[in-house]
Amino acid sequence: MVKERFDVAVIGGGIAGASVAAELSKDRRVLLLEMENQPGYHTTGRSAAVFAAVYGPSPIRALTRASRSFFASPPATYFDTALFRSRPIMMIARQEQEPVLDQTIAEVGGMTPVERINEARIRKLNPMVKTGYASAAMLDMSGEDIDVSTLHQGYLRQFRALGGDLRCNASLLSLVHGDKSWRLETEAGEFTADTIVNAAGAWAEHIGHLAQAEPIGLVPKRRTAAIVEAPSELPPDVVASLPITIDIDENFYLKPDAGRLLISPADETPSPACDAQPEEMDIALCVERIENAFDLRVHRIESKWAGLRSFVPDKCPVVGYSSVAPSFFWLAGQGGYGIQTAPALARLAASQVLKNPMPSDIAAECLDLSEIDPSRLIGRG
Repeated sequence: MVKERFDVAVIGGGIAGASVAAELSKDRRVLLLEMENQPGYHTTGRSAAVFAAVYGPSPIRALTRASRSFFASPPATYFDTALFRSRPIMMIARQEQEPVLDQTIAEVGGMTPVERINEARIRKLNPMVKTGYASAAMLDMSGEDIDVSTLHQGYLRQFRALGGDLRCNASLLSLVHGDKSWRLETEAGEFTADTIVNAAGAWAEHIGHLAQAEPIGLVPKRRTAAIVEAPSELPPDVVASLPITIDIDENFYLKPDAGRLLISPADETPSPACDAQPEEMDIALCVERIENAFDLRVHRIESKWAGLRSFVPDKCPVVGYSSVAPSFFWLAGQGGYGIQTAPALARLAASQVLKNPMPSDIAAECLDLSEIDPSRLIGRG
């Protein structure tokens, strides 16, 4: 039986895999493999994505800034509705947390316009914050809600339009490098590809093991979220305009969601790669933290879910060719930042897969490739 041959096989149909596959399909014949019956079932499909250029380590902030122009004006051929909706970001601090707040402002203020505000301004922006709880905050008025489904489906639409081949229910069973190419045995058949791009999210370490690549120390971590009713005394227009309100130490966050409130304890509980489900203990912790900071009584959880965010020890992405497995490219460890960095990260990864220079607009954001290269993790896995 003749195996179908591709230039590149991308493993994982979430936002990382879909976006890089779309970019690579402009120049190469690309196969996109998804183990579920539809792409984006796991982390991508459970994201409460916000565009926050003040969030994350330095490489994440650079990639986020480089993604803004795409989000603001995506190609209409593939993206049929707007991806952005304005959502200010307010990171609040109690008095004892103010040193962390000031350090954060110092780190991000040079690249992103932020403002230090007092308690009166905090409560004007979010009247639910308890009097006396937060003494100061960092306000970023450039934050945005991201339409994750439109973003993901747009990339898949672009991928197909450019001749890409998507195979679902295609769990990878084996991955063997032979005569200058990879042989992939999957539940959807056998394929060959010159290059592998490992965009498998929480399963990326497992895929690396199949390829006999270097370990990168990737740990999936569970993040819990729930939807609750907003206080009845707050008018709907006030609820809709609330900023996403985040504890400066990232112990919780709250944001409006279709007339209700999305709340999270911002948990990062190590987990095996799996179909993550919320734990009752984490929901209880979430409610406790939210009720402690806000004038909000949670009487009923309307819905709850969990997703996996995968990190390596330094919490920066892993982007680049393996130094061990030939023509095996890592695109992993995006943590909770995979949506907001997807446009720039896809273009960067595609340029590296094809061994082209870094796109100039990404270089202009002072991205240091050594901070995301897999080689930095040698000896840590």
